[in-house]
Amino acid sequence: MVPVNLSPSRLLTITRKEFDHIFRDPRLLFLVITAPAFLLITFSYVFSMDVDRVDIAVRDLDRTSLSRDLLDAITAGDDFVVVSRVDRQAEIEQLFARGMADLVLVIPRGFAEAVTGGGSAQVQCIADGADAITANQAIALLGSRVEAFVADLRPGAAGGGLDILDIRDRAWYNETMDSMVSMVPGMMPIILCMPSLALTLALAREKETGSLESLVATPVRGTEYLLGKLLAYGVGGLMSAALAWLVATVWFRVPFRGSLMTYFLLTADYLFGTLAISIVMAHLARSQQTAMFLILMIFFVPGFFISGLIMPVSNEPVARAIAHLLPATHFMTISRAVFLKGLRAAALWRPALALFGMGAIAFTISLVQFEKKIA
Repeated sequence: MVPVNLSPSRLLTITRKEFDHIFRDPRLLFLVITAPAFLLITFSYVFSMDVDRVDIAVRDLDRTSLSRDLLDAITAGDDFVVVSRVDRQAEIEQLFARGMADLVLVIPRGFAEAVTGGGSAQVQCIADGADAITANQAIALLGSRVEAFVADLRPGAAGGGLDILDIRDRAWYNETMDSMVSMVPGMMPIILCMPSLALTLALAREKETGSLESLVATPVRGTEYLLGKLLAYGVGGLMSAALAWLVATVWFRVPFRGSLMTYFLLTADYLFGTLAISIVMAHLARSQQTAMFLILMIFFVPGFFISGLIMPVSNEPVARAIAHLLPATHFMTISRAVFLKGLRAAALWRPALALFGMGAIAFTISLVQFEKKIA
């Protein structure tokens, strides 16, 4: 049974010892405090990839057969998927805030009359600019699809179709469609895995040197020992998050529309999840090299290609399930929402709860592993 009667003095002693260890070891200090900001600057200048699915909402104010034909032409393939139909402008912000749509297509009243009368009609495209890569490609793809529709509607109009049917696009949260504005907040979960890497290496080194077994002769409990580790590296992680926040807002000039308290609170939630998982990985690893490999394979590499940084999370069931098992997927949603959409913690309870649940399960497993190890 896991002991619950903690000794505050022993817990603080372990935490202080870990702080001393971090600040006396240049490698650990770099990983915990400096590396996230360094990686944010380095990796934010990253490449983009094609988007194969765009979730769109439709506001059809014309409600004619021609407006329906336009929508059918746009959604003829698998790349555009209608996820909602809205009647009021206020519903658009709710869809974007909840991440339910990448783009909203607004077909105005009089659309069919303008097109059939030989005039020029305007169709509005509103994109979620919090993910500029997806938004840019979605708008470009929509433009080509509309031009093809016009060419079929008026033979010989290809190439000049947009003079007949004018798309007025607009991006919310990122008006200039600057990819850095969405890339930098999206990089936060990846660069903030460095404190977890440092903790895993520290635990693996203690196993290699045999200092972990020496705890058997001390009154320190497993809960106190592991909580002390979490507190030290968690505080160090928050310091690195503050430095990364400064890099994002000062160096890259990314707008920060949310609350700093919300940002640090949810960052602490993410650090709790990743640090707890890293403790479990450290118990499984037999060497520092193995521990480093496990952490990189769990946090670092999937964060680039699975969690939604470069491409949206795959809609394929297995791939989507794997993505939602990664802490980076949930914190990427949180980071972009707090930075660019200004959402509060209450609006992000789902990813926050997922991160806390991962941390609680992993920490419980680590306690059981630790008790068996020193028993």
